[in-house]
Amino acid sequence: MIDRGEIEAAHELIRSHVRRTPILTLEGRDIDLEVEALVLKLELFQHAGSFKARGAFANLLMRDVPEAGVVAASGGNHGAAVAFAARKLGAPAKIFVPVVSSPSKIERIRSYGAELVVGGASYADALAASEEWAAESEALAIHAYDRQETLLGQGTLALEMHEQAPEIDSLLVAVGGGGLIGGIAAWYAGDVKVVGVEPEEAPTLTRALAAGKPVDAPAGGIAADSLAPKRVGELMFPIARDFVSEVVLVSDGAIVEAQGTLWDKARIAAEPGGAAAFSALLSGRYVPAPGERVGVVVCGGNTDAVDMGGKR
Repeated sequence: MIDRGEIEAAHELIRSHVRRTPILTLEGRDIDLEVEALVLKLELFQHAGSFKARGAFANLLMRDVPEAGVVAASGGNHGAAVAFAARKLGAPAKIFVPVVSSPSKIERIRSYGAELVVGGASYADALAASEEWAAESEALAIHAYDRQETLLGQGTLALEMHEQAPEIDSLLVAVGGGGLIGGIAAWYAGDVKVVGVEPEEAPTLTRALAAGKPVDAPAGGIAADSLAPKRVGELMFPIARDFVSEVVLVSDGAIVEAQGTLWDKARIAAEPGGAAAFSALLSGRYVPAPGERVGVVVCGGNTDAVDMGGKR
């Protein structure tokens, strides 16, 4: 378990390397929802296009980086973040991604100068390949979600959200491997209702909570390049068990609709994983109580901004 003090220390360490991303407050009528107010945390404006930069910098700054540099497996966003952080801090980086990774994410990784390997059908395949390379090269492996430094870095988002919007009652967070929601839940520690949102085709935390431990789950759907590992992390699971209030599942269609609505109503260009948390509200899978002040993390924007949710 990690605590608020450790997250505060991580924030002091990485704050000069990451952006303090803005919030946007909307009235419910702005987006055709019956909520008093909705606060969006716009983490898609983070370096490398997602919240992952926080955990990437935490790893590189809190651990000793060998001459061989760093290696990471990713659906795309974590790889881009590690490549960006490594370039800024002067370390070599090798990134493994599966073939489902989106072209925009692959191009972003390449643009940061990392060595890129594309192969395997899923994140799990990329992870296995990266672990082989780490053993062979002695490069520092930076796990996308199941590493204490990663959780601490992602938890700094909640620290910022608390400072920017202390009035929220609940916060909706997309779940893949669980690094983001684990860090956020550890920060709030029950002071705010933290709600996980998962694609129906990648119910990793839902399956884990039902089983009482991380277990394999399906890994598909429109957000497979960001929200579909085989299972949630071992380190985040006890945090989620204690401090995540509930987890809801959303369909691919709801995620696409949420992308389109964010673009149409607020000109926010979210990727599928980035729009997943908002889709829980829009689809009615999460229904706030009367007067509830709701926060939503828009966690990534590595997508084609010209074609949002199929709308041109």
